[in-house]
Amino acid sequence: MNYPPIVSRDEWLTARQELLTREKEATRALDKLNAERRRLPMVKVEKEYLFEGPDGKASLLDLFEGRRQLIVYHFMFGPDWDEGCKGCSFLIDNVGHLAHLHARDTSLVVVSRAPLAKIEPFKKRMGWTLPWVSSYGSNFNYDFHATEEDGEVSATSVFLRVDENIFHTYSTFDRGNELLLGTYKYLDLTPLGRQEDWEEPSGRSTTSAMGWLRLHDTYDV
Repeated sequence: MNYPPIVSRDEWLTARQELLTREKEATRALDKLNAERRRLPMVKVEKEYLFEGPDGKASLLDLFEGRRQLIVYHFMFGPDWDEGCKGCSFLIDNVGHLAHLHARDTSLVVVSRAPLAKIEPFKKRMGWTLPWVSSYGSNFNYDFHATEEDGEVSATSVFLRVDENIFHTYSTFDRGNELLLGTYKYLDLTPLGRQEDWEEPSGRSTTSAMGWLRLHDTYDV
């Protein structure tokens, strides 16, 4: 194992201060990037979409639950799958209490193409309580590029409600969703990191990217 070098406390403090300067630069750069995201133009959603949830049929407007903003996580769970994607499950495990989002007039809902009859038992197995609806039979996933010809795509879409009008403001895909993964942020603070073979410095990894990941009830630890 390629561990970090051992130095004196004074040497460590000097190195830490140098890194802190770069961390602050990265934080300010991220602030600017977030501002650019908020300046993106938006597109009015003209099409009607229907979803199926535990309480029956729901429109896209219904998913806002009266709030101004809606974040949709497109959970990879195809109609013919027996269980949901492990990477998407990892992300949902990282979702905090929704009261904090609601306090900022924002709703979060999970959407999958699997029928509700498959979603509900998997959701119960995982112990999740957040809203999750099925878009089975709808073009919703296709229209927002969460399903392509090759299959399901990990994606997040953001919407804004102005009165009864809905606007699509943002989407991100694949590694863009890492912004929502708190576990990775914790691991990124450690000397061994995520322990995936793409990381630097080399010699501290044990698996390929996400090769270690399991559904949380299947780890042997």
